[in-house]
Amino acid sequence: VLIENFRPGVMDRMGLGYDAVVAHNPRIIYASINGYGSTGPWSSRRAYAPVVGAETGITKEQGDARGGQYANDPFSHADVYTSLETASAILAALFSRERTGRGDLLEVSMAETMLYVNEHAHDQLWDRDVDPQWIRSFGPGVYPVLTAANGEQVMISGHPAERGTFDLYMQAVGRTDLVDDPRFVDVQSRVAHFDEIVDVLRAWAATVETPQLIESAMAEHGLATGTLRSLREVCDTEWAKERGVVVEISDRGGGTLRIPNSPWHFASADVGLRGEPRYRGEDNRAVLGDLLDLDAVELDQLEADGVISARLPRR
Repeated sequence: VLIENFRPGVMDRMGLGYDAVVAHNPRIIYASINGYGSTGPWSSRRAYAPVVGAETGITKEQGDARGGQYANDPFSHADVYTSLETASAILAALFSRERTGRGDLLEVSMAETMLYVNEHAHDQLWDRDVDPQWIRSFGPGVYPVLTAANGEQVMISGHPAERGTFDLYMQAVGRTDLVDDPRFVDVQSRVAHFDEIVDVLRAWAATVETPQLIESAMAEHGLATGTLRSLREVCDTEWAKERGVVVEISDRGGGTLRIPNSPWHFASADVGLRGEPRYRGEDNRAVLGDLLDLDAVELDQLEADGVISARLPRR
């Protein structure tokens, strides 16, 4: 398997394009990752996660939910999702190769991936009439964030204006009298008075001592609740300890690092993290020596010329 994520044309210029490689090895699975694809008017554009997020609607939708405050998301969604989709494509190609004996050329673009993983895309592209009694796609700003009496905050999953869900909220907070209130008799009226519904929920939450008690009340009526935590806080919970969510690995410099473990749990195999972290370029000399029979003098010259470089652990 060969994976590259240069702009289209770069590998060809280096003599490492698909046609050149497949001539040497017809079984090669050649995976190309790029910003906008190798064809079309955007093929030569530079692409990184922030600009792809802007081009594919994510940045605008998040900013719209914040009242027009547009900013880059701190998470590199386009990088992470594209790597996962490429891994899935490679696994499919490996399975196919086991059956056919042939490799394949795969291409995964960051922009197409961001559209593919956007679960709200269908709503943005909907051109037909919308039933006023349906809430078609929950936006990021509609889930209530409530503050318990102890100051901790929780988020509840479920649109408070949705048919049926509104009733569950009112039952959970002991305000069934509002189910027949003229302001809240149907979806349209509840959407129009959405802030008032949230005010009711916030006033109730302020009388409940902890997020756990809020969760108990909501769960009784089929609503899911989550406490707002930092990443460090969730990694220090009993849940994380029981599941082995975080592992300690050597930094190869005398210390250790805590990192998330693999989320996979196989009944028949240990799929947790193993081995040691490799530094950038650390294996260049071993790989080039083994595969190309380059000796130490030649490798030293390549390093001196800046062709290869390596970072090694500092102790």
